[in-house]
Amino acid sequence: MRLVFGLGRSGLGAVRYLKRKGLFAAVYDDRPDPKEVAWAEGEGFPFDPDPRPGAYAEVIAAPGVPLDHPRLRALREAGALVMGEAELVFRHSQTPLIGITGTAGKTSTTLFTAHLLQSQGLKALPGGNLDPPLAEIVEEAEVAVVELSSFQLERIHLFRPRVAVLLNLGVDHLDRHGTVEAYHQAKLNLLRNLTPEDALVYNAQDPKVREAVQKSLARLYPFCPQATPKKTNLEAALKATQAYLALLGRTPDERALSEAIKTLPQAPSRFEAFARKGRVVFIDDSIATRADAVAAALEAAPKPIAWILGGLDKGAPLEGLNPHLKGVRVVLAIGQDGPRMARAFKDVEVVVIPEKDGKKALLRAVEEALNRLEEGSVLLAPLAASFDQFKDYRDRARAFREAVFALGGEPWTPF
Repeated sequence: MRLVFGLGRSGLGAVRYLKRKGLFAAVYDDRPDPKEVAWAEGEGFPFDPDPRPGAYAEVIAAPGVPLDHPRLRALREAGALVMGEAELVFRHSQTPLIGITGTAGKTSTTLFTAHLLQSQGLKALPGGNLDPPLAEIVEEAEVAVVELSSFQLERIHLFRPRVAVLLNLGVDHLDRHGTVEAYHQAKLNLLRNLTPEDALVYNAQDPKVREAVQKSLARLYPFCPQATPKKTNLEAALKATQAYLALLGRTPDERALSEAIKTLPQAPSRFEAFARKGRVVFIDDSIATRADAVAAALEAAPKPIAWILGGLDKGAPLEGLNPHLKGVRVVLAIGQDGPRMARAFKDVEVVVIPEKDGKKALLRAVEEALNRLEEGSVLLAPLAASFDQFKDYRDRARAFREAVFALGGEPWTPF
């Protein structure tokens, strides 16, 4: 017997994949959405309200479900093999995979790599931790380019990409993994099954990465990051493209690559100025949940800044952001941990947004920002996870944009 543990984007993707493969499973979720349950049951996947230890041999656990979840732990201790979507797909699909991970830059590198491979005539499709899930695209791709989070990589067993890309090893998700070492180990699971027939693209300037790849059996493709994140991610994507083509016995079409670089895709909700009202610009950086990403956003945003902060604290160091607050007019603290996090910042006005509903909270935050600014920017760079008030960072970004347009913001793209 097989159980899909956790619905939502990843779990429903796993259900659709299992159905296409003719594989049966029951489904479970701690907080089941009646519409999702009804859909799954309509597809022939019954909801089990109380999964019994010993009843299931395999459990496909959504990345949002921690491995120490009491029900999941009980199932595992009773003999169930707990895996994630990436492991499930690897076991049942023949499509070659390019796996990309790191503390920063995963999404852009994934999108860039797929784009560059497409320029070489390959049907390369991106998926995984970004939309769509890997299970949704793997059967249609010649090669699937997969963004992999630590949450996904902590539940792999046999998973083996033909090309692995390790961008960097920083600090993130301490609320989930507990220590930096455990977080790094989850990331490094990407490398565990590589063979001499595979390729490993790695950041030669990150000492932790250099140390981690020393024992790898894979063919090594080092890259050296450039001055800006976009160039760093492009360097990694170019190496990944080169590495995969080499596995196919091909050399890159340099002219096609040069043309493709001119049209690199933009990752959504990453420091995107999308609207303005008068002289106030609205910037969506909903993905900015690490201290270094938020620091970069605060430096780049037009001053003065109304900074929207908060959600579920991931354990990011806060005090180091104080030097970057010189241009901040007000901090607007939303969500479960926003008010407590904001207390770490000195000499800046803090407004606590009490609304529990995420959409209402962001509407109120934008109102408060506009009351204080005649020019500058309203920046959503939350430094926290979204799951207290939203489905994910994308849902948070949509709510922010809806609030901006509801209050008179007009679509705008800087030139």
